[in-house]
Amino acid sequence: MNMKLSQTQIGQRITELRKMKGLSQEDLSKSVKISRPSLAQIELGNRSVDVLELQKFSMILGFSLDDFMSENFSISQDVEGKEEAKTKKAVERISVPTLNINKFKNVLLYILERCAGKPNVGETVLYKLLYFSDFNYYELYEEHLTGAKYRKLPYGPVPQKLDTIISQMMESGQIKRIKTEYFDKIQTRYIPLVKADLTEFKASEKEVIDKVIEQMSDWSATIISNYSHGDKPWKATDNNNEIHYELVFYRRPPYSVRVYEEDEQDTI
Repeated sequence: MNMKLSQTQIGQRITELRKMKGLSQEDLSKSVKISRPSLAQIELGNRSVDVLELQKFSMILGFSLDDFMSENFSISQDVEGKEEAKTKKAVERISVPTLNINKFKNVLLYILERCAGKPNVGETVLYKLLYFSDFNYYELYEEHLTGAKYRKLPYGPVPQKLDTIISQMMESGQIKRIKTEYFDKIQTRYIPLVKADLTEFKASEKEVIDKVIEQMSDWSATIISNYSHGDKPWKATDNNNEIHYELVFYRRPPYSVRVYEEDEQDTI
């Protein structure tokens, strides 16, 4: 077979086909019997694919090798059909975060409840604790915790629509905003006035949040901001743009919270 496509083109087509089928990287890598990091490198165009591997991809993703290697290959023509609507819904569940306002409020309350007595936990630290809770959970379980969208701002990731949610919580008597002096600076802090509803959390969700709090809640605003700037999702996003959850799968230590199986046969 005469492969005229570049590694980048092959990676892009595999990525699009995988998403059209509603498969996660974990699902596809297991089916093809390669490691997840290897699949990530293939999709990025950093690793070549041999003919045997391509045949496996074709069987699982349902494409013709001849069509796949052609210049005018159309994803929609090849895989969409009677399952089109169903597949698109599956992709949306996997890749598009939908804000669960009640869950977000309870995560915020729980973090404040556990950290309210810590003088370092002002707005800056709070935003980062929320970010790492959401993104660490997505890396581990490929499901959204709160579904909040985060934007890349100079001091680190900030959840969108936060001002509106905070205002709602203040009006309903769930939290109180205070201004305090902290190391000669005026700091904005939030005090919880009610307890979080722990029945809203799965055990796995609470575990992830607890680990983030244990690791980072004693850090200063400067330290946690600098740390967030080293995280792959933040680094790979342009200023003021939304940070995509899928970028967690390209994390490296110490940011990665998931142990990936190594494929000794793969050279990445």
